[in-house]
Amino acid sequence: MWQQGMNWAAATLVGVFGVLWVGVVVFAAADVPMWSRIAQTVFGSFFAGWAVYKAALLLRRTGPKFVPRHRRVGRTRGWLTTRGWLS
Repeated sequence: MWQQGMNWAAATLVGVFGVLWVGVVVFAAADVPMWSRIAQTVFGSFFAGWAVYKAALLLRRTGPKFVPRHRRVGRTRGWLTTRGWLS
């Protein structure tokens, strides 16, 4: 349960970082070239987009990631059954 909380915390921190990064670039960096502003905005938007993507994955209901493979009775597949000797 704590792992899911840590995943939410990571997604939130990265999203806030991305939004703050774009805010600093747009408002505080006034004397930088336009190409630098665009590159920094893309950089911050990537982080914000990743956070939205991760939040969507965390909200989506998923089944169990590991399904144990139990012994399958009656479905023997091996060397002898491929030859037709034990079928």
